[in-house]
Amino acid sequence: MIHVMIKGEQYEYPDGTTLQYISEDMQSDYTEDIVLAFVNGRLRELFHPAPDSATIDFVTTGDPIGAETYQRGVVFLMIRAFQDVYGEAVSRQIFVDYPLAEGLFVRLMNGECGEEMLEAVSDRMTQLVRLDLPFTKESMPTRHAVSVFLQHGMLAKAQLFRYRRASETNIYHLGDLPDYYYAYMVPSTGYLKKFRLEAYEDGFVLLTPGSDAPDRVPDFQPHAKMYRTMESSTAWCRKLSIGTAGELNERITKEGAGNLMLIQEAIMEKQFGDIAEEIARSGKRIILIAGPSSSGKTTFSHRLSIQLRAYGLHPHPIACDNYFLDREKYPLDENGNADYEALSCLDIDLLNRNFQDLLSGKTVSLPSFNFLTGKQEFRGDTLKLEKDGVIILEGIHCLNGALTQEIPDEQKYRIYISALTQLNIDEHNCIPPNDVRLLRRIVRDSRTRGTTARSTIARWESVRAGERRNIFPYEESADVMVNSALIYELPALKAYAEPLLFGVPEDAPEYLEAKRLLKFLDYFIPVPSEDIPKNSIVREFIGGGCFGAG
Repeated sequence: MIHVMIKGEQYEYPDGTTLQYISEDMQSDYTEDIVLAFVNGRLRELFHPAPDSATIDFVTTGDPIGAETYQRGVVFLMIRAFQDVYGEAVSRQIFVDYPLAEGLFVRLMNGECGEEMLEAVSDRMTQLVRLDLPFTKESMPTRHAVSVFLQHGMLAKAQLFRYRRASETNIYHLGDLPDYYYAYMVPSTGYLKKFRLEAYEDGFVLLTPGSDAPDRVPDFQPHAKMYRTMESSTAWCRKLSIGTAGELNERITKEGAGNLMLIQEAIMEKQFGDIAEEIARSGKRIILIAGPSSSGKTTFSHRLSIQLRAYGLHPHPIACDNYFLDREKYPLDENGNADYEALSCLDIDLLNRNFQDLLSGKTVSLPSFNFLTGKQEFRGDTLKLEKDGVIILEGIHCLNGALTQEIPDEQKYRIYISALTQLNIDEHNCIPPNDVRLLRRIVRDSRTRGTTARSTIARWESVRAGERRNIFPYEESADVMVNSALIYELPALKAYAEPLLFGVPEDAPEYLEAKRLLKFLDYFIPVPSEDIPKNSIVREFIGGGCFGAG
């Protein structure tokens, strides 16, 4: 017999009892479905037998890790359904491209998906759920895995694993269909009852429940500007024949990364120039920039300012942080702590008066904020806009109309910037933009603030929660979206991030995330940073830039 501890209570089971059996025994104590388990602090799939004297903490679809595991299972389920209904020739064309709205944008690389096709696939997915087929896991030599992928037409996976250092690889099977996913899987198809396929543009969106509402599939709200931005980025990657990690590694090993860096930076510079030209042509004088953490807003603002000067404009950056109210006036969050990211922390009335006065030609006394005392101060800083002067305001609330409610819309040009990763790991594993931004922040905060990777990871979920409240709801209101992700940046960040992630102790709660990020970085061949241009957005994070970022 084995003895396990769950929620402070001890239970006894026969030797060899699986975590899945125990989870089914305990399911009534949980609101959401159990999909994974922490066993003595280590994340495990439910097919594993429970060891004696173990402490078990179950993971449900109400946890972010659980919701991601559920989504991963639905992706595999969908691919199997495509194969069952339309044959392997069609299923081989499936490419899970990028996150979009509340789901994943998927396309057939050589065709379009109509409503009839999606309905047939969805029906087959439902049948497979009722059959409750197991997902099985097989460990095999990496060289053998490459052969398996080639046999099934998964060329991006085969290419990816040619550059894998690990001698063994874990492959999942659903019946006779193999696949690879870089994180854990649910035990069987019977867990995957909720999903929806929505036709969109030349592909479709796969929707699954999120951890915030695990009992329902979210409604699809088209994000047209985000879609166009991602399509532009991915189309450019495919023109270079670099859509996946394996293709990027191949380009680096054969040609180096120097030319690729120059090409990418040329594309970025043209984008900045086009935006500056549009601003100059529009006559708008208030430029509002918002984006989530570690999107490269600082470097973007500098490079945009240079381009604006080339069009004869005089940009004046104003920090939104300078309009913070005295700290004792901040609202409290649900835990009774000051909510530093709330819109009401800002002196909105003063900001609007200042901007109205600037637009009317008056000289304005600008505030600043003392982060040591938590007080708003006036230090004698003044500003008067020239005839061709424009204001650049950057901050998390800049796309929220309530921030500049007294400023006429015809004077405002709104920019949303984020690292919208255009690369994929392979055909079925897209790269979440959050991972790239987190790696950027780990590297930057270690260099500029002496912050450990453990501390940055610990705070990350709170940062993301603020983004979900204050930034993402307004992204589609932007006049233009800027994708700050660079095709070469993950190989460049790797050398800086890996030592920091290895420094997270194994007994720390953040170790699991650090380990996942290390595995993620292992897919990329590193490149030296010497050839990265001094004005690159990557320099904002690794240092050595020309805008005071290093």
